[in-house]
Amino acid sequence: MKLGIVGLPNVGKSTLFNAITQAGAESANYPFCTIEPNVGVVSVPDNRLFELQKLYQSEKVIPAAVEFYDIAGLVRGASKGEGLGNKFLSHIREVAAILHVVRCFEDTNITHVDGTVNPLRDIETINLELILSDLEMIEKRIQKTEKLLKSDKSLQEELNLLKAILTALEKGESARTLDLSPEEEKMLKDFNLLSAKPIIYVTNVSEEDVKNGGATNPYVAEVKALAEKEKAEVVVICAKIEAEITELEDDEKQMFLEELGLNESGLDRLIKASYSLLGLISYLTAGPKEVRAWTIKKGLKAPQAAGKIHTDFERGFIRAEVVAFDDLMNSGSHSQAKEKGLVRLEGKEYVVVDGDVILFRFNV
Repeated sequence: MKLGIVGLPNVGKSTLFNAITQAGAESANYPFCTIEPNVGVVSVPDNRLFELQKLYQSEKVIPAAVEFYDIAGLVRGASKGEGLGNKFLSHIREVAAILHVVRCFEDTNITHVDGTVNPLRDIETINLELILSDLEMIEKRIQKTEKLLKSDKSLQEELNLLKAILTALEKGESARTLDLSPEEEKMLKDFNLLSAKPIIYVTNVSEEDVKNGGATNPYVAEVKALAEKEKAEVVVICAKIEAEITELEDDEKQMFLEELGLNESGLDRLIKASYSLLGLISYLTAGPKEVRAWTIKKGLKAPQAAGKIHTDFERGFIRAEVVAFDDLMNSGSHSQAKEKGLVRLEGKEYVVVDGDVILFRFNV
């Protein structure tokens, strides 16, 4: 899963990136200090893996992973190449979802590219650049499709959708706000539009505001109202606190979070929100050698889920031995779960559920 961190310069993007990946991306108080996207790979937190490791006495644990791309600060005019904008926009095109960091704190020591803190204006600036970039692409595609339509009438539905997207973009609306049929949603994905990508607004707040989830921060309230209209998610974080957390040992991290009145880190909440937004779940495999989490799309059937491990598993799929994580842990062992009738044999039509512990049988 690739997530692109975007935002105006100096909103806390690189500070957040450093905090969640500990990758040491340059963070400086001036625009465009990030040009090439920094990439950091982060393990998806999942305590179920460590419980399974104890149960199976596994040699190692391999969690699912998320790739974070720290994409340089966009500015007004990026779609026309301002501030190396075209290069930055091409980086956004490669990610599955956008984490749009929005500054929701006041600090006279940190300059704002537009002079004042105004999250809705900042969001509009970046959304507009994504929309303008998409407009150019859609206009070209409409011209091409209209020519092809003369010899291929099956393209009429695609042309209708392209024109509907064009109308929305011309109104300043992102492509993701359109109400589409499942067939149209599939076509929209093929267009790979920037403004169609799922988005999470990451409101970067002060240390005080993060303690109550930004409930008393008027900037956060504005962003949440906008996100509701846009079919977007909101996660409240304090990049400064996230940076401090990375300096601590695991046991100290939990104590630090508890002192702040927080149940989990901003990173954990970001990953959970990203999974939810993209419709992702994890199934688990376990044995003496390793315990591992595999990320799949919700609704995937057993053979396709098996294919995540290896294409041979999907091609030669026979059946899946499935036990729910909770049932397995409550039973105390796989054999006892089997005795209780909690281990099921599932075929090709079985839809995998989050937390399924699976052993695939296949023959190639």
